[in-house]
Amino acid sequence: MNPHVTIIILNWNGYKDTLECLESLYQITYPNYTVIIVDNASTDSSLEQIRKYCEGHIPIESPFFSYSDKNKPVRLYEYTKDEAERAISQQNEIAQLPSNQKLILIKNDRNDGFAEGNNIGIRYAIKAFEPDYVFLLNNDTVVEKNFLTKLVEVAQSDDNIGMLGPKNYFYQKKGESNIISFAGGKINLNKYPGYFNIGENMADSPQFNQGIIECDWITGASMMLPVKKIPFTALNSDLFFGCEDADLGIKLRKNGFKIVMVLEASIWHKCGRTRKNISRKKVRKILMETKTNFKFLKMHQRYFYFFIPVYFIQWCWLVLYNAAKRIRTTSN
Repeated sequence: MNPHVTIIILNWNGYKDTLECLESLYQITYPNYTVIIVDNASTDSSLEQIRKYCEGHIPIESPFFSYSDKNKPVRLYEYTKDEAERAISQQNEIAQLPSNQKLILIKNDRNDGFAEGNNIGIRYAIKAFEPDYVFLLNNDTVVEKNFLTKLVEVAQSDDNIGMLGPKNYFYQKKGESNIISFAGGKINLNKYPGYFNIGENMADSPQFNQGIIECDWITGASMMLPVKKIPFTALNSDLFFGCEDADLGIKLRKNGFKIVMVLEASIWHKCGRTRKNISRKKVRKILMETKTNFKFLKMHQRYFYFFIPVYFIQWCWLVLYNAAKRIRTTSN
């Protein structure tokens, strides 16, 4: 029997992206999964739009797939945060439904951020369904039809794998959809911000098309965890938004687990949508990210205080470099 995967999507005022993500998930080839949306107290019409989509009233348009009405209506199960924490659900009824004809919606009563919002979904999934794997997926993504089949195949091949994920492409960059945004992550705590992407901004090439890359962390935008095997199944809620994926990667590697990027599994990511929603003011956004990055470095760098001058210089260089890059892009 195929292992059960619970897919958790966090929504906050982003229903248009969420519905496109859902439709792509309901067209995948893997047969045994359950989708959970955790709504982080959205103030737009997200809940209403999700309900309408499940009823079959919103045909989704996307450059990556054609809308299908064959699985509509989707059976929607709604729970409050309190009900989810108590693992209230119709497990037997839900289990009998095809994977692409059911959706669980957990309605949070406040915006708990990325880490704790996902943790609500993780705790519920483990209590209610005892899945073999939990897959965290950003709402601003679209998945390739075979991505989950390929991820599960790799995960099942090695019990020492504690975190894995698919290759991420930019949804669209310079009019292209084959530019890599993430092909694995590396950690260097002596250099700000301490975590770095492999393959970012590179056009797809043979070196990124087959096999796996063993790395240090996987982006929380598309991260799969074998929750029955690893000692940590929660993201660090002290990191409200950012670095929680790298933080978990460090902890798992310290406990002897491998972390791998599965290059034959692919998704497309509208990078930065959630950050833009959190703060549309650039200065506030930079300060927010800087605060989180320094908190992350302090957690894992034993000699953090000695490195502060070095980190500050590196931070200044990054800010100036990105500003110059934006100016060049605008002028072109």
